[in-house]
Amino acid sequence: MPSFLNNLLGGISGALNTLLSAVLPFGIVQIILALIGIAVAVTFVALLVMSQIWAERKLIARIQDRVGPNRVGPFGLVQSVADAVKLLGKEDLIPRAADRVVFVLAPLAVIVPSLMIYAVLPFNWDATITRLDIGILYVLALATIPTLGIIMAGWAAYNKYTLLGGMRAAAQLISYEVPEVLSVIPIVLIAGTMSLWGIADAQRNAWFILAPVVGPLAFVTFFISGIAEINRSPFDLPEAESEIIAGFHMEYSGMRFALFFLAEYANAFTVSAIATTLFFGGWQGWILPGYLWFFLKTYILFLVMVWVRGTLPRLRYDQLMAFAWKVLLPITLVNLVLGAIVQYWQLMNVIPWPALIVINIVVVVALYWLYNRLYRAARTNTAPPLLETALAATQGARA
Repeated sequence: MPSFLNNLLGGISGALNTLLSAVLPFGIVQIILALIGIAVAVTFVALLVMSQIWAERKLIARIQDRVGPNRVGPFGLVQSVADAVKLLGKEDLIPRAADRVVFVLAPLAVIVPSLMIYAVLPFNWDATITRLDIGILYVLALATIPTLGIIMAGWAAYNKYTLLGGMRAAAQLISYEVPEVLSVIPIVLIAGTMSLWGIADAQRNAWFILAPVVGPLAFVTFFISGIAEINRSPFDLPEAESEIIAGFHMEYSGMRFALFFLAEYANAFTVSAIATTLFFGGWQGWILPGYLWFFLKTYILFLVMVWVRGTLPRLRYDQLMAFAWKVLLPITLVNLVLGAIVQYWQLMNVIPWPALIVINIVVVVALYWLYNRLYRAARTNTAPPLLETALAATQGARA
Protein backbone atom coordinates (compact mmCIF):
# COMPACT_ATOMS: atom_id res chain seq x y z
CA MET A 1 0.00 0.00 0.00
CA PRO A 2 1.44 3.45 -0.90
CA SER A 3 2.46 5.34 2.25
CA PHE A 4 0.63 8.52 1.21
CA LEU A 5 -2.73 6.71 1.50
CA ASN A 6 -2.16 6.06 5.19
CA ASN A 7 -1.07 9.67 5.72
CA LEU A 8 -3.65 11.28 3.43
CA LEU A 9 -5.27 13.61 5.95
CA GLY A 10 -1.94 14.61 7.46
CA GLY A 11 -0.62 15.40 3.98
CA ILE A 12 -3.63 17.59 3.15
CA SER A 13 -3.34 19.44 6.46
CA GLY A 14 0.38 19.99 5.96
CA ALA A 15 -0.13 21.26 2.40
CA LEU A 16 -2.76 23.77 3.54
CA ASN A 17 -0.53 24.92 6.39
CA THR A 18 2.41 25.46 4.03
CA LEU A 19 0.28 27.27 1.44
CA LEU A 20 -1.35 29.66 3.92
CA SER A 21 1.85 30.31 5.90
CA ALA A 22 3.46 31.71 2.77
CA VAL A 23 1.03 34.65 2.67
CA LEU A 24 -0.48 35.00 6.17
CA PRO A 25 0.79 35.40 9.75
CA PHE A 26 1.06 32.27 11.92
CA GLY A 27 -1.89 33.18 14.20
CA ILE A 28 -4.25 33.83 11.30
CA VAL A 29 -3.22 30.52 9.70
CA GLN A 30 -4.06 28.60 12.87
CA ILE A 31 -7.49 30.27 13.11
CA ILE A 32 -8.26 29.50 9.45
CA LEU A 33 -7.16 25.87 9.84
CA ALA A 34 -9.32 25.54 12.97
CA LEU A 35 -12.36 26.96 11.15
CA ILE A 36 -11.76 24.64 8.19
CA GLY A 37 -11.50 21.73 10.61
CA ILE A 38 -14.80 22.65 12.26
CA ALA A 39 -16.55 23.00 8.90
CA VAL A 40 -15.18 19.67 7.72
CA ALA A 41 -16.21 17.99 10.99
CA VAL A 42 -19.81 19.31 10.85
CA THR A 43 -20.15 18.33 7.17
CA PHE A 44 -18.65 14.94 7.93
CA VAL A 45 -21.15 14.30 10.77
CA ALA A 46 -24.09 15.34 8.56
CA LEU A 47 -23.01 12.98 5.76
CA LEU A 48 -22.29 10.27 8.30
CA VAL A 49 -25.77 10.52 9.81
CA MET A 50 -27.37 10.34 6.34
CA SER A 51 -25.45 7.16 5.58
CA GLN A 52 -26.41 5.68 8.96
CA ILE A 53 -30.11 6.41 8.43
CA TRP A 54 -30.02 4.79 4.99
CA ALA A 55 -28.17 1.73 6.29
CA GLU A 56 -30.54 1.34 9.24
CA ARG A 57 -33.64 1.62 7.06
CA LYS A 58 -32.29 -0.94 4.62
CA LEU A 59 -31.25 -3.43 7.31
CA ILE A 60 -34.49 -3.05 9.32
CA ALA A 61 -36.43 -3.53 6.09
CA ARG A 62 -34.59 -6.80 5.42
CA ILE A 63 -35.25 -8.00 8.96
CA GLN A 64 -38.97 -7.18 8.56
CA ASP A 65 -39.17 -8.63 5.02
CA ARG A 66 -39.62 -5.23 3.35
CA VAL A 67 -37.76 -3.40 0.58
CA GLY A 68 -36.81 -0.19 2.35
CA PRO A 69 -35.86 3.09 0.61
CA ASN A 70 -35.72 2.54 -3.15
CA ARG A 71 -37.37 5.55 -4.83
CA VAL A 72 -35.22 8.64 -4.28
CA GLY A 73 -31.91 8.14 -6.00
CA PRO A 74 -30.20 4.83 -6.82
CA PHE A 75 -31.03 2.25 -4.13
CA GLY A 76 -32.78 5.05 -2.19
CA LEU A 77 -29.44 6.68 -1.31
CA VAL A 78 -30.84 10.23 -1.58
CA GLN A 79 -33.83 9.54 0.68
CA SER A 80 -32.08 11.11 3.69
CA VAL A 81 -31.41 14.27 1.66
CA ALA A 82 -35.11 14.45 0.80
CA ASP A 83 -35.96 14.06 4.48
CA ALA A 84 -33.60 16.90 5.39
CA VAL A 85 -35.19 19.18 2.77
CA LYS A 86 -38.63 18.28 4.12
CA LEU A 87 -37.60 19.17 7.68
CA LEU A 88 -36.14 22.49 6.51
CA GLY A 89 -39.52 23.37 5.01
CA LYS A 90 -41.57 22.54 8.10
CA GLU A 91 -42.96 25.30 10.30
CA ASP A 92 -41.04 25.96 13.51
CA LEU A 93 -43.69 25.80 16.25
CA ILE A 94 -43.28 26.70 19.92
CA PRO A 95 -46.15 25.96 22.36
CA ARG A 96 -47.78 29.08 23.80
CA ALA A 97 -47.17 28.04 27.42
CA ALA A 98 -43.60 26.87 26.83
CA ASP A 99 -40.52 28.42 28.38
CA ARG A 100 -39.23 29.84 25.10
CA VAL A 101 -35.59 30.38 26.07
CA VAL A 102 -35.13 26.89 27.51
CA PHE A 103 -37.18 25.38 24.66
CA VAL A 104 -34.83 26.92 22.07
CA LEU A 105 -31.62 26.04 23.93
CA ALA A 106 -32.50 22.38 24.60
CA PRO A 107 -31.65 21.02 21.11
CA LEU A 108 -28.32 22.87 21.18
CA ALA A 109 -27.52 21.42 24.61
CA VAL A 110 -28.00 17.96 23.09
CA ILE A 111 -26.22 18.33 19.74
CA VAL A 112 -23.19 20.50 20.66
CA PRO A 113 -21.61 18.06 23.18
CA SER A 114 -22.24 15.24 20.71
CA LEU A 115 -20.22 17.08 18.05
CA MET A 116 -17.45 18.05 20.51
CA ILE A 117 -16.67 14.39 21.17
CA TYR A 118 -15.54 14.00 17.55
CA ALA A 119 -12.57 16.25 18.33
CA VAL A 120 -10.76 13.44 20.17
CA LEU A 121 -11.74 10.41 18.06
CA PRO A 122 -8.59 8.85 16.52
CA PHE A 123 -9.77 8.05 12.98
CA ASN A 124 -6.17 7.22 12.07
CA TRP A 125 -2.75 7.61 13.63
CA ASP A 126 -2.49 11.02 11.96
CA ALA A 127 -6.20 11.93 11.88
CA THR A 128 -7.11 13.20 15.34
CA ILE A 129 -8.19 16.82 15.76
CA THR A 130 -6.90 16.94 19.36
CA ARG A 131 -4.79 14.34 21.17
CA LEU A 132 -5.94 14.90 24.73
CA ASP A 133 -4.07 12.99 27.45
CA ILE A 134 -7.44 12.57 29.21
CA GLY A 135 -9.45 11.83 26.06
CA ILE A 136 -11.65 9.10 27.55
CA LEU A 137 -12.43 11.29 30.57
CA TYR A 138 -13.33 14.12 28.20
CA VAL A 139 -15.71 11.81 26.29
CA LEU A 140 -17.41 10.47 29.43
CA ALA A 141 -17.85 13.99 30.79
CA LEU A 142 -19.39 15.33 27.57
CA ALA A 143 -21.64 12.28 27.29
CA THR A 144 -23.52 13.37 30.42
CA ILE A 145 -24.39 16.86 29.14
CA PRO A 146 -27.10 15.81 26.63
CA THR A 147 -29.06 14.49 29.62
CA LEU A 148 -29.50 18.09 30.73
CA GLY A 149 -30.71 19.04 27.24
CA ILE A 150 -33.29 16.25 27.30
CA ILE A 151 -34.55 17.36 30.72
CA MET A 152 -34.69 20.95 29.44
CA ALA A 153 -36.74 19.85 26.43
CA GLY A 154 -39.15 17.87 28.59
CA TRP A 155 -39.60 20.69 31.11
CA ALA A 156 -39.78 23.63 28.72
CA ALA A 157 -42.56 22.22 26.53
CA TYR A 158 -45.08 22.44 29.43
CA ASN A 159 -46.52 19.03 28.61
CA LYS A 160 -46.92 16.08 30.96
CA TYR A 161 -45.78 13.54 28.36
CA THR A 162 -42.61 15.45 27.49
CA LEU A 163 -41.84 15.95 31.19
CA LEU A 164 -42.29 12.24 31.84
CA GLY A 165 -39.94 11.47 28.94
CA GLY A 166 -37.35 13.87 30.33
CA MET A 167 -37.51 12.32 33.79
CA ARG A 168 -37.22 8.84 32.31
CA ALA A 169 -34.15 9.91 30.36
CA ALA A 170 -32.51 11.37 33.47
CA ALA A 171 -33.05 8.22 35.54
CA GLN A 172 -31.95 5.94 32.70
CA LEU A 173 -28.83 7.84 31.73
CA ILE A 174 -27.65 8.29 35.32
CA SER A 175 -28.17 4.57 36.00
CA TYR A 176 -26.29 3.34 32.93
CA GLU A 177 -23.52 5.91 33.25
CA VAL A 178 -22.16 3.99 36.26
CA PRO A 179 -21.53 0.61 34.55
CA GLU A 180 -20.35 2.42 31.42
CA VAL A 181 -17.60 4.22 33.31
CA LEU A 182 -16.65 1.11 35.30
CA SER A 183 -16.37 -0.93 32.09
CA VAL A 184 -13.82 1.54 30.70
CA ILE A 185 -11.51 1.53 33.73
CA PRO A 186 -9.98 -1.97 33.12
CA ILE A 187 -9.02 -0.92 29.59
CA VAL A 188 -7.41 2.26 30.92
CA LEU A 189 -5.46 0.16 33.45
CA ILE A 190 -4.20 -2.22 30.77
CA ALA A 191 -3.30 0.57 28.31
CA GLY A 192 -1.72 2.77 30.97
CA THR A 193 -3.23 5.93 29.50
CA MET A 194 -6.53 7.80 29.22
CA SER A 195 -5.69 9.13 25.76
CA LEU A 196 -7.89 7.57 23.08
CA TRP A 197 -5.01 7.80 20.62
CA GLY A 198 -2.71 6.14 23.15
CA ILE A 199 -5.21 3.34 23.85
CA ALA A 200 -5.53 2.59 20.14
CA ASP A 201 -1.75 2.70 19.68
CA ALA A 202 -1.24 0.30 22.63
CA GLN A 203 -3.14 -2.41 20.70
CA ARG A 204 -0.50 -2.92 18.02
CA ASN A 205 0.27 -6.45 19.22
CA ALA A 206 -3.19 -7.57 20.43
CA TRP A 207 -6.60 -5.92 20.63
CA PHE A 208 -7.93 -5.38 24.14
CA ILE A 209 -11.07 -7.39 23.32
CA LEU A 210 -8.68 -10.38 23.68
CA ALA A 211 -7.71 -9.55 27.28
CA PRO A 212 -8.46 -12.78 29.20
CA VAL A 213 -12.08 -12.60 30.43
CA VAL A 214 -11.72 -8.85 31.02
CA GLY A 215 -11.91 -7.79 27.36
CA PRO A 216 -15.17 -9.52 26.36
CA LEU A 217 -16.92 -8.59 29.64
CA ALA A 218 -15.81 -4.95 29.39
CA PHE A 219 -16.90 -4.73 25.76
CA VAL A 220 -20.35 -6.26 26.34
CA THR A 221 -21.09 -4.08 29.37
CA PHE A 222 -19.79 -0.93 27.66
CA PHE A 223 -21.73 -1.58 24.46
CA ILE A 224 -25.01 -2.33 26.28
CA SER A 225 -24.57 0.72 28.52
CA GLY A 226 -23.77 2.85 25.46
CA ILE A 227 -26.96 1.76 23.69
CA ALA A 228 -28.93 2.66 26.82
CA GLU A 229 -27.13 6.01 27.09
CA ILE A 230 -28.19 7.08 23.60
CA ASN A 231 -31.81 5.90 24.07
CA ARG A 232 -31.79 3.31 21.31
CA SER A 233 -34.03 0.25 21.25
CA PRO A 234 -34.57 -1.78 23.40
CA PHE A 235 -33.78 1.04 25.85
CA ASP A 236 -35.77 3.81 24.12
CA LEU A 237 -38.25 4.36 26.95
CA PRO A 238 -37.77 8.18 27.06
CA GLU A 239 -39.53 8.33 23.68
CA ALA A 240 -41.77 5.25 23.88
CA GLU A 241 -44.56 6.04 21.40
CA SER A 242 -46.90 3.41 22.88
CA GLU A 243 -46.79 5.07 26.30
CA ILE A 244 -45.84 8.75 26.09
CA ILE A 245 -46.48 9.55 22.40
CA ALA A 246 -42.98 10.76 21.45
CA GLY A 247 -41.47 11.60 24.82
CA PHE A 248 -39.28 14.60 25.48
CA HIS A 249 -39.23 15.93 21.87
CA MET A 250 -42.97 15.62 21.22
CA GLU A 251 -43.54 19.39 20.87
CA TYR A 252 -40.57 19.98 18.55
CA SER A 253 -40.90 20.32 14.79
CA GLY A 254 -38.79 21.22 11.77
CA MET A 255 -35.07 21.68 12.28
CA ARG A 256 -35.29 21.71 16.08
CA PHE A 257 -36.57 18.15 15.92
CA ALA A 258 -33.91 17.38 13.30
CA LEU A 259 -31.20 18.40 15.79
CA PHE A 260 -32.43 15.76 18.25
CA PHE A 261 -32.52 13.24 15.41
CA LEU A 262 -29.02 14.23 14.29
CA ALA A 263 -27.68 13.90 17.85
CA GLU A 264 -29.12 10.40 18.22
CA TYR A 265 -27.31 9.05 15.18
CA ALA A 266 -24.15 11.05 15.87
CA ASN A 267 -24.10 9.49 19.35
CA ALA A 268 -24.70 6.02 17.89
CA PHE A 269 -21.60 6.46 15.73
CA THR A 270 -19.69 7.83 18.72
CA VAL A 271 -20.47 4.81 20.91
CA SER A 272 -19.41 2.48 18.08
CA ALA A 273 -16.25 4.52 17.47
CA ILE A 274 -15.29 4.55 21.17
CA ALA A 275 -15.86 0.78 21.35
CA THR A 276 -13.69 0.36 18.25
CA THR A 277 -10.94 2.44 19.83
CA LEU A 278 -11.06 0.75 23.25
CA PHE A 279 -11.49 -2.87 22.23
CA PHE A 280 -10.76 -3.42 18.51
CA GLY A 281 -7.54 -1.53 17.97
CA GLY A 282 -8.97 1.63 16.41
CA TRP A 283 -7.17 2.13 13.12
CA GLN A 284 -4.98 -0.98 13.56
CA GLY A 285 -5.32 -3.41 10.65
CA TRP A 286 -3.64 -4.94 7.62
CA ILE A 287 -3.22 -3.85 3.97
CA LEU A 288 -5.97 -1.19 4.02
CA PRO A 289 -5.34 2.37 5.26
CA GLY A 290 -5.98 2.93 8.96
CA TYR A 291 -9.00 5.19 8.57
CA LEU A 292 -10.73 2.58 6.39
CA TRP A 293 -10.21 -0.02 9.13
CA PHE A 294 -11.59 2.42 11.69
CA PHE A 295 -14.77 3.10 9.71
CA LEU A 296 -15.23 -0.58 8.82
CA LYS A 297 -15.10 -1.66 12.47
CA THR A 298 -17.29 1.24 13.57
CA TYR A 299 -19.96 0.55 10.96
CA ILE A 300 -20.04 -3.14 11.85
CA LEU A 301 -20.77 -2.20 15.48
CA PHE A 302 -23.42 0.29 14.36
CA LEU A 303 -25.09 -2.43 12.29
CA VAL A 304 -25.10 -4.61 15.43
CA MET A 305 -27.09 -1.82 17.10
CA VAL A 306 -29.54 -1.87 14.20
CA TRP A 307 -29.75 -5.66 14.44
CA VAL A 308 -30.60 -5.37 18.15
CA ARG A 309 -33.27 -2.78 17.36
CA GLY A 310 -34.89 -5.03 14.78
CA THR A 311 -34.78 -8.11 17.02
CA LEU A 312 -35.49 -7.26 20.66
CA PRO A 313 -38.70 -5.75 22.10
CA ARG A 314 -38.65 -2.70 24.35
CA LEU A 315 -37.98 -3.40 28.02
CA ARG A 316 -40.34 -2.49 30.83
CA TYR A 317 -39.07 0.31 33.02
CA ASP A 318 -38.54 -1.92 36.05
CA GLN A 319 -36.57 -4.35 33.87
CA LEU A 320 -34.51 -1.45 32.52
CA MET A 321 -33.46 -0.21 35.96
CA ALA A 322 -32.99 -3.68 37.44
CA PHE A 323 -30.72 -4.67 34.55
CA ALA A 324 -28.45 -1.66 35.21
CA TRP A 325 -28.15 -1.99 39.00
CA LYS A 326 -28.53 -5.76 39.53
CA VAL A 327 -26.75 -7.17 36.47
CA LEU A 328 -24.37 -4.71 34.80
CA LEU A 329 -23.06 -3.04 37.96
CA PRO A 330 -21.94 -6.28 39.72
CA ILE A 331 -20.37 -7.57 36.48
CA THR A 332 -18.38 -4.36 35.97
CA LEU A 333 -17.17 -4.34 39.60
CA VAL A 334 -15.90 -7.94 39.28
CA ASN A 335 -14.37 -7.09 35.89
CA LEU A 336 -12.56 -4.13 37.43
CA VAL A 337 -10.77 -6.47 39.85
CA LEU A 338 -9.97 -8.89 37.01
CA GLY A 339 -8.58 -6.00 34.96
CA ALA A 340 -6.24 -5.06 37.80
CA ILE A 341 -5.02 -8.70 37.94
CA VAL A 342 -4.42 -8.82 34.18
CA GLN A 343 -2.42 -5.60 34.34
CA TYR A 344 -0.45 -6.64 37.44
CA TRP A 345 0.67 -9.92 35.85
CA GLN A 346 1.09 -8.33 32.39
CA LEU A 347 -0.93 -11.13 30.82
CA MET A 348 -1.48 -9.22 27.57
CA ASN A 349 2.31 -9.18 27.04
CA VAL A 350 3.00 -12.71 28.30
CA ILE A 351 0.27 -14.70 26.50
CA PRO A 352 0.36 -14.76 22.66
CA TRP A 353 -2.79 -13.59 20.90
CA PRO A 354 -3.84 -17.05 19.54
CA ALA A 355 -3.86 -18.34 23.13
CA LEU A 356 -5.88 -15.29 24.20
CA ILE A 357 -8.51 -16.14 21.60
CA VAL A 358 -8.72 -19.75 22.83
CA ILE A 359 -9.00 -18.66 26.48
CA ASN A 360 -11.82 -16.24 25.71
CA ILE A 361 -13.71 -18.79 23.60
CA VAL A 362 -13.52 -21.31 26.46
CA VAL A 363 -14.74 -18.70 28.94
CA VAL A 364 -17.64 -17.63 26.68
CA VAL A 365 -18.73 -21.24 26.16
CA ALA A 366 -18.54 -21.91 29.90
CA LEU A 367 -20.57 -18.82 30.73
CA TYR A 368 -23.17 -19.71 28.11
CA TRP A 369 -23.46 -23.24 29.53
CA LEU A 370 -23.84 -21.84 33.06
CA TYR A 371 -26.48 -19.36 31.89
CA ASN A 372 -28.49 -22.15 30.25
CA ARG A 373 -28.33 -24.25 33.42
CA LEU A 374 -29.48 -21.35 35.59
CA TYR A 375 -32.20 -20.37 33.13
CA ARG A 376 -33.61 -23.88 32.96
CA ALA A 377 -33.50 -24.19 36.73
CA ALA A 378 -35.32 -20.87 37.09
CA ARG A 379 -38.01 -21.96 34.64
CA THR A 380 -38.45 -25.31 36.40
CA ASN A 381 -38.83 -23.70 39.82
CA THR A 382 -40.94 -20.77 38.66
CA ALA A 383 -43.80 -19.96 41.02
CA PRO A 384 -47.33 -19.75 39.54
CA PRO A 385 -48.45 -16.34 38.28
CA LEU A 386 -49.64 -13.89 40.91
CA LEU A 387 -53.23 -13.85 39.60
CA GLU A 388 -53.54 -17.64 39.75
CA THR A 389 -52.12 -17.68 43.29
CA ALA A 390 -54.59 -15.02 44.40
CA LEU A 391 -57.55 -16.85 42.83
CA ALA A 392 -56.52 -20.10 44.49
CA ALA A 393 -56.23 -18.40 47.86
CA THR A 394 -59.63 -16.73 47.40
CA GLN A 395 -61.32 -20.02 46.47
CA GLY A 396 -59.69 -21.75 49.43
CA ALA A 397 -60.96 -19.07 51.80
CA ARG A 398 -64.48 -19.35 50.43
CA ALA A 399 -64.43 -23.13 50.80
